[in-house]
Amino acid sequence: MQLVSGRCGILLHRSHASAVQRHAGDSMLRFPAMARASMIGVFLLLALVAVSARAQTVLRISTPAVPDDWHVKMLYVFKDELAKTTPRRFDVQVHHSGTLFRQGAEAVAMQRGNLEMALLSMQDVARQLPEYSIFTAGYLIRDPGHLQKVYGGPIGGEVRSRIAEAMGIELLQVVYLGTRQLGLREPRKVSTPADLAGVKLRMPGSKEWLFLGQALGASATPLAFPEVYLGLKTGTIDAQDNPLPTLKSAKFYEVTKQIVLTGHLVDSLQLAIAEKTWQALSPAERAQVKTAAAQAAQFNDENRQREEKELIEFFRAQGIAVTTPDVDAFRKTVQAAYLKSEYAQKWPRGLLERINAVR
Repeated sequence: MQLVSGRCGILLHRSHASAVQRHAGDSMLRFPAMARASMIGVFLLLALVAVSARAQTVLRISTPAVPDDWHVKMLYVFKDELAKTTPRRFDVQVHHSGTLFRQGAEAVAMQRGNLEMALLSMQDVARQLPEYSIFTAGYLIRDPGHLQKVYGGPIGGEVRSRIAEAMGIELLQVVYLGTRQLGLREPRKVSTPADLAGVKLRMPGSKEWLFLGQALGASATPLAFPEVYLGLKTGTIDAQDNPLPTLKSAKFYEVTKQIVLTGHLVDSLQLAIAEKTWQALSPAERAQVKTAAAQAAQFNDENRQREEKELIEFFRAQGIAVTTPDVDAFRKTVQAAYLKSEYAQKWPRGLLERINAVR
């Protein structure tokens, strides 16, 4: 019997379908009850095979994070949750360490149909939608709780709708990246932004990131994440900014002698999926994907916040000086730089006030 495969499973060839049905019907009239039951069982089995044979949807996820990072571990939680709720429906492939697409290239890859999923930053979004550079501004989000309320409320809903429509990318879940601090390869006194003058501070290679580095008072230097360790070791850069769990997972602390607790950005990522991939899913599958994303994010957020509290003593035990600057001086300088910039001119009217009002 010739078979053909399709999106909905394995189907009988059309030229044989009617004949099979007639034969089955005649047989059902002649066969005793047990035989009829057997025939029904056969057809039920074929139906089950057809359903189980539905082609898997491949979900390749790209991230620059390294294997020990909670973000990579989180993606495997996402994979495991989908495997539990939708067995064999999705083939989730985690590509870490920037091995599939370099940091910053994921959004375009998703739009071109070359990538299904990624962990995107709002800096990636702001490249195409400048009004959302507001979410890249230093000292805007106060803490992880504020982050969840902003993205989990009406503001977040508006942002997701706009990005889906304008970029063809669906934001599934905000994910806590951590509160960004400065790590220096050589110790120095850092009290105010003026003390960072001339410091080559590594930032990801977008103008939004570079602006933040400059607003902190440093000489912002673009460098891909996988090159940061060697850059610190060789002196290509003098400093980098990342949350404390990233300093540990990427082993930057091995080439760091001082951590300055500026707390200049309560940072996040967005677990995102290409709109084309999203629209190909059924409503039930979308719900399952969103549920898995939320569970993965919870795993990440809880572990990152716990680890942030524990890591200060770990770094001190490694002989790294941990210092606290005049945070108010940093906050005033950074916020003033943003409000005077071309970025603020493009921010949606009233959005800054709405974000500040979220409690």
